[in-house]
Amino acid sequence: MSDTAAIAAIKSKIDANPVMLFMKGTPKFPQCGFSAAVVQILDFLGVDYGSENVLADPALRQGIKDYSDWPTIPQLYVKGEFVGGCDIVREMFETGELKKFLADKGVAVAA
Repeated sequence: MSDTAAIAAIKSKIDANPVMLFMKGTPKFPQCGFSAAVVQILDFLGVDYGSENVLADPALRQGIKDYSDWPTIPQLYVKGEFVGGCDIVREMFETGELKKFLADKGVAVAA
């Protein structure tokens, strides 16, 4: 996949999924602890989300870093807005801010 194609694919995924996680591995089989932590948080909150395994394509792996201007993976997007990586998502979850943020964006979360 070319850089241009990777950016187009990234934008398409973000546009198509109200909550989109770019991660190493898949939600069922995360390939790093940081990706696993974000999956656990989203699953705990009962959020329906799309995911993309960046390990499947080097252009995608670099493309998502370029797209967000963020150097690490995983990366979480909500309604097209870049939220952050594992540390930010974890901190938002622990303070209750993530649940409120998702609800404010119109994303269904578990009670």
